[in-house]
Amino acid sequence: MSEGVPAIGFIGLGVMGSGMCANVVRKHDGPVHVFDMSEAALQAMVDLGAVKSGSVAEMAKAASVILLSLPGSRQVAEVSDEIAAHAAPGTLVIDLSTTGVSDTRAVAAKLTAAGLRFVDAPVARTRQAAIDGTLSIMVGAPEALFAEIAPVLRTMGSDVTLCGEVGCGQVVKLINNTLLFEAVAGIAEMMVVAERAGVKAEKLIEVVGLGSGNSFALQNHGPKAMAPRIFPTKAFPSAYALKDLGYTIELAEQMGVDAKVGRLAARYYQAAVDAGIGDKYFPAIIELVDGTAP
Repeated sequence: MSEGVPAIGFIGLGVMGSGMCANVVRKHDGPVHVFDMSEAALQAMVDLGAVKSGSVAEMAKAASVILLSLPGSRQVAEVSDEIAAHAAPGTLVIDLSTTGVSDTRAVAAKLTAAGLRFVDAPVARTRQAAIDGTLSIMVGAPEALFAEIAPVLRTMGSDVTLCGEVGCGQVVKLINNTLLFEAVAGIAEMMVVAERAGVKAEKLIEVVGLGSGNSFALQNHGPKAMAPRIFPTKAFPSAYALKDLGYTIELAEQMGVDAKVGRLAARYYQAAVDAGIGDKYFPAIIELVDGTAP
């Protein structure tokens, strides 16, 4: 980054982006320019002190560091092309989205060719963690650039980790998510088995939590969503899980690995979409196991 306090841009103020951006606005000493298709989301950030941008092009001309929080690879590629057409040389693009690894590296190559810089920095943990500024952020960047951007990332995350060169942040994020989705599928099956065999879900979580079958998924998704069958619609849905699993399976194929477990988990999340419950919080796949899905 250039000397002094950089002007930051933030594109994408959705479920995760709104919380992340709010922390940047509160903690960054310089101006924060924001853009989103939602006027309500924009106004919420303006009310906190952000500067509204009327377009990606307008932001690209105003900010020297641009953060992206977008739905997937296609949106990141499209927005990055627009940034490249209008941004000054040396502008840094930090992608907080979850995208395919090959897609990430292709965007990085295009931006580099245009004289810009690119870092992938996907995030993990919950919407509440985005609000609280306690996300885990996995970064793909050269070491010198990581040191340069870490202060910005720490406005949003309590754990900011360099995973390797560009694309490696996405590698770790996709594997993290895939392991979670696989674990939730296994818990869904075994929780229904336990319930039908006479063991309450809450007791299963308690006792397995004392043994080697314990996991983050069991202790978090189990009591908060799966045992009480509470699956809010404005959370991470099965459709998003499918997207991430697709990226991971693609990566596995490129690395010469047949991700059989990932494919099996993807069948559950696809079935949730097909059953009309794909907009619910993704642990709702337990409804497919217990037969309560439509």
